[in-house]
Amino acid sequence: MVDLKEFAPLSGLIVFGNIENLVLASQGAAAHVNPYILLGLSLIVVIVWFLIGTYGTKVAIKYAEIFGGVVIIILGVQSMVEAMGLSLFP
Repeated sequence: MVDLKEFAPLSGLIVFGNIENLVLASQGAAAHVNPYILLGLSLIVVIVWFLIGTYGTKVAIKYAEIFGGVVIIILGVQSMVEAMGLSLFP
């Protein structure tokens, strides 16, 4: 039996994900998109995001310390460059 308490932190994502799907569906309907094409594309995107979320998270967790270190270095360099009055992104 599945314990629903495990999914409690994801309830916000489920609610907002459903709202996003409703918005996209209404935009597709307003643009007179073929509903079967919209259904197929929606399913493809949901499956792709599911796979990225599932396997991407497993891979990212292994390298979390490296990612964190790289982010800290990048943010440090960016703040020093901006403190000198320069801009990395003009």
